[in-house]
Amino acid sequence: MNKLYPDAAAALDGLLKDDMLIASGGFGLCGIPERLLEAIRDSGVKNLTFASNNAGIDNEGIGMLLRTQQVKKMISSYVGENKEFERQFLSGELEVEFCPQGTLAERMRAGGAGIPGFYTKTGVGTQVAEGKEVKEFANRDGQMEEYILERGIFADLAIVKAWKADETGNLVFRKTARNFNLPAATCGKACVVEVEEIVPTGSLDPDCIHLPGVYVQRMIVGAPYDKKIEFVTTRERETA
Repeated sequence: MNKLYPDAAAALDGLLKDDMLIASGGFGLCGIPERLLEAIRDSGVKNLTFASNNAGIDNEGIGMLLRTQQVKKMISSYVGENKEFERQFLSGELEVEFCPQGTLAERMRAGGAGIPGFYTKTGVGTQVAEGKEVKEFANRDGQMEEYILERGIFADLAIVKAWKADETGNLVFRKTARNFNLPAATCGKACVVEVEEIVPTGSLDPDCIHLPGVYVQRMIVGAPYDKKIEFVTTRERETA
């Protein structure tokens, strides 16, 4: 089965529709599937719900889809550094479901494992717990404590960014760019990946593969990439 597509638009063909839930990897601008997000923007689909740690920054990452008002809801942990996000939320144009980072990662992982829900202490007694089932369990000391029920995320589509892939879709992420990409990749009905490099099947060390190719349906090569948050600053050389 050939999983490699010529570009992002081709890889997403037939997978996009209005009102869908998309799980997206990335943390800030680190490890975000830039090419796939651009293709989603250009497709014109609307009323999207994104499960992602945050929405990038103004006009970068998911922020570019906020600019075009294609996103109706964000399931996120961090919403800073994005003025358009703030404006839409405060004006009632954007629905936001705040979710602690560890809980968000576990909700994605649970969805990928077919687990509909789990109990956690994170968020007990805060706004995070509002409207959620609360249940008491004994802790390791035998004392009863409250836990809240969190739902697994079952996305219509997962879009992620990896460093390397072989031709069968086995993935390797690079350092902190792994972040939410791995759990996001597992919780979608379909998973589309953009990578920096494709290598021959069998050339990756099996012990170094972070995500098996069974989770990956389609791939593109997205390189080269610009580092949007790095700026070169120089000064004139001082005379001796």
